[in-house]
Amino acid sequence: MPDSPEELEPDDVSPSGETVAWDTDAEVVCPYCGEAVTIGLDPGGGPVQTYVEDCQICCQPWQVYLQYGSDGAASVDLDTV
Repeated sequence: MPDSPEELEPDDVSPSGETVAWDTDAEVVCPYCGEAVTIGLDPGGGPVQTYVEDCQICCQPWQVYLQYGSDGAASVDLDTV
């Protein structure tokens, strides 16, 4: 089990004692070109993450906002940089 909530690992145990499988990818739509793209997610980066990633299609940069729920489900939002 992680030492702090900032250290999540796939298949951690939730506060209720259940094993949680954290999402490790998500399908998003590029705010520039409108194409659907699957991106990899890193649960080890913590429950709330913000970072820049380039579109795999048009190479424009996105601001990625990622938040994990207690069930391991990821919520991902994108914005233009």
